[in-house]
Amino acid sequence: MRLKGLALMLLAWLSWPAAQAFAADEPDLIFRRSTVFKLLSPNDKLATYGVDDPEVEGVACHFTVPEKGGYTGWLGLAEQVSDISLACRQIGPIRFKGKMEQAEDMFRQRRSLFFKKMQIVRGCDAKRNVLVYMVYSDKLIEGSPKNSTSTVPIMPWGPADTTVQKCGDYVQSGQ
Repeated sequence: MRLKGLALMLLAWLSWPAAQAFAADEPDLIFRRSTVFKLLSPNDKLATYGVDDPEVEGVACHFTVPEKGGYTGWLGLAEQVSDISLACRQIGPIRFKGKMEQAEDMFRQRRSLFFKKMQIVRGCDAKRNVLVYMVYSDKLIEGSPKNSTSTVPIMPWGPADTTVQKCGDYVQSGQ
């Protein structure tokens, strides 16, 4: 009975970071493509996902991540590599939901059981009125060797969109 309770506590501890891992909603899987064939286990793949910015209406980001196959990948035990590409675009009128900080997490996802996570952070280039998104993965010991950046200029969305907000007006002071 005591071992069962300990096992449940361990499971809760391991799943807690996953529940806290997202600044945005769960990303939408767009498609996967096999890259390395494995005879008796799942293939290595590239997977492309889409996620909406939870604090800025009218902006979506797509990222592509490698997914390890094999039995360790299938079981979720493989450490995923850090090669992640990112593209963010305006998909409608841009409206800020509130104040934001520079380099604020827009999305986070674990890339290994314990030590690695991928993060998409958002910032504002107030001089150019451009939102800047950066994706990187960090590892507890080695830091973040890989990264990618995408920008979204804040522009009118069609003739009816006459109010173009300035991202600098929504960056919290003291940054």
